[in-house]
Amino acid sequence: MKISFQGELGSYSHQACCEAFPEAEPLPCSTFEGAMERVKVHEAKYAIIPVENSTYGRVADSYHLLPKSGLFIIKEHFLRVNINLLALPGVAIEEIRSAMSHSVLLGQCRNFLLKHRIRAVSAVDTAGSAKIVAQKKDRTIAALASPLAGQIYGLEVLGQEVEDMDNNTTRFLVMSNKVDEDNMFESQQYMTTIIFQVRNIPAALYKAMGGFATNSVNMVKLESYMVEGTFTSTQFYADLEGHPDDESVKRALEELKYFTSMFKILGVYVADSFRKYNES
Repeated sequence: MKISFQGELGSYSHQACCEAFPEAEPLPCSTFEGAMERVKVHEAKYAIIPVENSTYGRVADSYHLLPKSGLFIIKEHFLRVNINLLALPGVAIEEIRSAMSHSVLLGQCRNFLLKHRIRAVSAVDTAGSAKIVAQKKDRTIAALASPLAGQIYGLEVLGQEVEDMDNNTTRFLVMSNKVDEDNMFESQQYMTTIIFQVRNIPAALYKAMGGFATNSVNMVKLESYMVEGTFTSTQFYADLEGHPDDESVKRALEELKYFTSMFKILGVYVADSFRKYNES
C-alpha cells in the first residue's frame, strides 16, 4: 500500500505517514496537488496532507485544495512535531552560522535561533534542507528538521526538540478516492468536515450558524477564504463533532443548508484519540 505526501523522505509528512500507516510504502511528491493526484490516478491508496499546526496556524494551501481535489477525508492524525538542529558529523554548535528549513518550521523555533545567534534561511521544505546540508559539506550550515530526516541523511543532532512550544503538534488529514465505511461503528466518536457558501442575504452566516447552537453541535473549526478571484464570494470550511446521521447534527445541517448556496460534506471519520486526551 502506497501513501503519497508532499516533501522529501524524512519530512514530517513522511513521519506522519509512518505513524498512521506503519506498513505502507511512502510516496514523496513535490507538491500537495501532486500528492492528491497520485490518489486520483490510483498510484497511491491515500494522501496524507497537513492542514494546521498548533504553533503556526493553518496550512493555507491545503484548505484551498481540499474542496477541489475530488477526494474524501477518511482519517485524521495528530503528529507531535519535534524539531532537531541537524549538522554534518563532528560539527559543534558553535560553528553553525545559519540554519535552513521551511518558513513554517523556522517560525516555530525563533527563541533557539536567537539564543545561539543562528541566522534563519528559508527553504522549500524541512527534509529537503537536511538533504542539502548533507550534500553541501559546509560545516557552518545546519538544518531544522525531523529526527527521521537526520537518520536518513546521516546528520548528527546538535539540538534536540528545539521548538519554542513543548506541545507543538500538526494535524494531518488522510484523503481517499472513496468514502471509508469499513471502520464505522456506533460506539465511536466521529468528526464531520464540510464546506459551504452562504446566500447573499443579510446576516446569512449568523443565521446559518444558529442551528449548531440550538442543536448543541460543537463546531471545533471554522475557516473562511475567498474563491473565484473576487472579494464577494467567500467559502467556509468547518469541522464538527458528530456524525451526519446523529439527530442533532442532521437538524443543524438542515438549517445550515437553508442559508447556503453551496454545501458539501468532505468527510466523515473517526476522531483521533489525541482529541480525547487533550480536552480542556
